[in-house]
Amino acid sequence: GLAFMGLVPWLQRDVRVHRVPVVGLAAAPFLGFLFGLGWTPCIGPTLGVIITLTYNETSARGGLLLAFYSLGLGIPFILSALAWRRALTAFAWVRRHQLWVMRAGGLFLIAIGVAVLTGWWGEAVAWVQIHLVSDFQVSV
Repeated sequence: GLAFMGLVPWLQRDVRVHRVPVVGLAAAPFLGFLFGLGWTPCIGPTLGVIITLTYNETSARGGLLLAFYSLGLGIPFILSALAWRRALTAFAWVRRHQLWVMRAGGLFLIAIGVAVLTGWWGEAVAWVQIHLVSDFQVSV
């Protein structure tokens, strides 16, 4: 959270590969590795569970879950493309207020970290499960 807020500048460095390999069949594995490395943070708990369910159960159910997961990722981009002019206004607002958006995000990260460390996060999740989603059944 502190690094996200800009208070630890050396943690905000970017490490990039500046040497572009020759395009061709020999470069494909290297480029695939770099692509996978760049997308590693995007493979979160939800995708991990879907892949595990696919491995342990039927591939049809896994394919359906992955289709809905992909729609959940893709629909915001499609809507953004369809409303590009309006989206530019929102993006411009975020760009103008980037420092405050980053600071707010850092504060949220710190708050969630403290909640996890103190055990309050688990209590909050348990409360939500008991009071808000206790009768919920997954349809898939």
